Amino acid sequence: MFGFTYFAPTKVVFGKDTEKQAGALVRACGGSRVLVHYGGSSALKSGLIGRVVKSLDEAGIFHVELGGVVPNPHLGKVREGIELAKQNDIDFLLAVGGGSVIDSAKAIAYALADPDHDVWELFQGKRSAVGCFPVASILTIAAAGSEMSNSCVITNELTGEKRAYNDDLARPRFAVMNPDLTKTLPDYQTESGCADIMMHTMERYFTQGGNMELTDEIAEAVLRTVMKYAKILHADPQNYEARAEVMWASSLAHNDLTGCGNDGGDFATHMLEHEMGGMFDVTHGAGLAAIWPSWARYVYKECMPRFVRYAIKVMGVKDEGQGDEQIALEGIAKMEEFYRSIGMPTNMRELGITPTEEQILEMARSCREACGGKQGSAKVLYEEDMANIYRMAL
Repeated sequence: MFGFTYFAPTKVVFGKDTEKQAGALVRACGGSRVLVHYGGSSALKSGLIGRVVKSLDEAGIFHVELGGVVPNPHLGKVREGIELAKQNDIDFLLAVGGGSVIDSAKAIAYALADPDHDVWELFQGKRSAVGCFPVASILTIAAAGSEMSNSCVITNELTGEKRAYNDDLARPRFAVMNPDLTKTLPDYQTESGCADIMMHTMERYFTQGGNMELTDEIAEAVLRTVMKYAKILHADPQNYEARAEVMWASSLAHNDLTGCGNDGGDFATHMLEHEMGGMFDVTHGAGLAAIWPSWARYVYKECMPRFVRYAIKVMGVKDEGQGDEQIALEGIAKMEEFYRSIGMPTNMRELGITPTEEQILEMARSCREACGGKQGSAKVLYEEDMANIYRMAL
């Protein structure tokens, strides 16, 4: 195993009606002037924003609201939030929504801490953050894990670039998690979230060496649990226990717990999907499901022990002397069966996109640039490899 630093400072408040504690939690964190950031009209129609605002009012906290965050959150909305926050002397960002809203809030928070520089420079890799205003979340979608992570992904809608920036400065101060708030999600969004949760775990699992037994066991438990309850939610979307299990898994999958002792993870599938999301605006979790089987078949020979372990311990493949390669391939095939069982795609055509050869080459070029030339741990991928995986996924 490798040495590691584990940092998970986010306070979690989990359970029914916990959004009503928003005002007290913000006050305890020192917030006095809050930007309440959210996505679509459903947060308003459901009464959630009203309950949050009431809680802030009861705590005597000034607030302004900014909605309109979309999936694959746009840089333009971030810039709108920056200006609104400056005009109102905001000192705290409260994201009410899923990963897209939280990421948008994080980007605004970075900009407020360094007003003399363009926040997009962080995502272009031109500089590092010098500070970040405090961010917290009231989670309504179990998927991205941004409520406890250091990660932030923003799309420049003018250029089609979808880029990530990771920094512990942006780890949220608290995360309010009421599983009831996820019950109104469409099935496709729920299952896309489950695919994203699993991928956050799998990115840290398929690595070369440096693995820790306890971390592996935790990761495998997270994966098996999400698979179990994803199927339950596919049939019974109002099941509170299933919503709760998946919501907690979302946070554990991306707060670095499932990566302790490894080399930092692979994350090639994520980088490949970012280009798909930037070019075609696909749902992130579904995009991950569509590209992973092709990535897996492209790299498994370079990382055979991990794929064999995954097949046996997560996918339930029986080791009956058939050989490592057959076990690994059966595990990948069973993963595809699982995706289809919850309505997720296993290739780009099932996702609803058919990129041309020119678009494949453009995505591979852009992915290589975003990665700094190469990406991967299970197998290091270069631009040609990236293009090959996109072709396989058609």
